[in-house]
Amino acid sequence: MDHLETKLYKRQTLKALLAAALLPLAFNAAAAEFPIPGKPIKIVVGFPAGGGTDIQARQMAQQLTAVLGVPVIIDNRPGAGTMLAAAEVSKAAPDGHTVLYTPASTLAQLPQTLAAVKYDTFKDFTPIAQGALGPLVLMLHKSIPANNVKELVAYAKAHPGELNYVSQGVGTSSHLFGQMFAKQAGIDIVHVPYKGANDVAKDFISGRVHMQFASSSAAVALAKTGDVKMIAAVAPRRSALFPELPTMGEQGISGVDIESWIGFFGPAGMDPKTVAKLSDAISQVLKTPKMRDDFRAGGVEAKYAGPEEFAGIVRESYQLWGKTLAQVGYKKE
Repeated sequence: MDHLETKLYKRQTLKALLAAALLPLAFNAAAAEFPIPGKPIKIVVGFPAGGGTDIQARQMAQQLTAVLGVPVIIDNRPGAGTMLAAAEVSKAAPDGHTVLYTPASTLAQLPQTLAAVKYDTFKDFTPIAQGALGPLVLMLHKSIPANNVKELVAYAKAHPGELNYVSQGVGTSSHLFGQMFAKQAGIDIVHVPYKGANDVAKDFISGRVHMQFASSSAAVALAKTGDVKMIAAVAPRRSALFPELPTMGEQGISGVDIESWIGFFGPAGMDPKTVAKLSDAISQVLKTPKMRDDFRAGGVEAKYAGPEEFAGIVRESYQLWGKTLAQVGYKKE
């Protein structure tokens, strides 16, 4: 090989090595592209269309479409107390185009109460943003002669085993809060589990069931019927949604004060740049007066927290649920 050939060979080799070195960078840049042009973003919701969480997701989707420049659609996957929706998202591609919008119970509570949960809160998901706060509300049918927790406890003690409380299934938040309330208050009340929200609302309004720990959005809708009344908020402090409604703690029942949030999650392994861009878009939408007003009208308070802060909120909620379940002696079913 003469001098010219050697020089050419070295140049080609250098180009090949340089190209090989730059290949991972090019791949990472392509992988980090978000949103992918023309590809819809799917928000998976574990409730039927028309419910509070579904409506919030649709309101967000409309605004996110404008901010991100790609269609944002809703995929309703009801069933198994939101577990089906969560499981689907946990297995999705981590490109930011499949996300979960769900309440705290899905990831902070259900994995600790139901053996059927197969996903891991911390290994299978990426926290993207908190979207709202909405405390559970203790509701009572108007036929029960009590207007606060003290009167309700007195009535329950005078009529042991006669009052019942409804939930959307064993191990759900409404079931567990009822169990915690009964233990803290020293009362005998009967749990009546249902499978669907529509049947719960129908029988509660009719008076067939007496009590419910309802989501804030459901509480707003139920109260409008005039057949049920709000007794207490389940939260560490009074909610901006119901400033005149005392908490359970203010009315003498401690330990029933776990805050309820609703947030966005993606599958594990999402690129931090994708997470940041999606979270920033959510923040922009939640800051608009229209979205705040729409959320409040639906019974939740728009409340943003970024990825790191939200991850801390999720972990704190998980730990608090674990502590509370241990105190009431709950065994995973």
